[in-house]
Amino acid sequence: MALNIVLVNPEIPSNTGNIARTCAITGAVLHLVKPLGFSIDDKHLKRAGLDYWSLVDVMVYDNLDDFLQKNKSGNFYYLTTKAKLLYSDVQFKDNDYFLFGAETKGLPESLLKDNYDKALRIPMKPVTRSLNLANSANIVLYEALRQLGFPGLSHEGHLTQK
Repeated sequence: MALNIVLVNPEIPSNTGNIARTCAITGAVLHLVKPLGFSIDDKHLKRAGLDYWSLVDVMVYDNLDDFLQKNKSGNFYYLTTKAKLLYSDVQFKDNDYFLFGAETKGLPESLLKDNYDKALRIPMKPVTRSLNLANSANIVLYEALRQLGFPGLSHEGHLTQK
């Protein structure tokens, strides 16, 4: 059981680090599509992911065509402020892929146009531009996990003091 977060040309290391941390604690696979706006060894990236890096399944691709070629059978959703369909109106399945674009540009419009029936948005006030990339990825990932019953995740916590 695994869901997939795909970051196409991410630019800000702390966003990717925060998303990596979420992938580590949920078991989601993190796919990074070059060019990246930072080095994988970037200290800000590592700091945001803290000590979870050893738990993250990270795949790196040379470009978007490389990613699409290596994941041909994937069920892809394209997250964008340009979509009409809400992320909460979709029934997600195991192994779905959620593609997010660069923080300043989003996903290529040609890709969105070719896949507009699978383009999803998070509702927000019309006068705002967009949510932070890490927040957006977390919202969509946790909705998919909720729909699937939070597979493999702990459902209860414990107090440390009695």
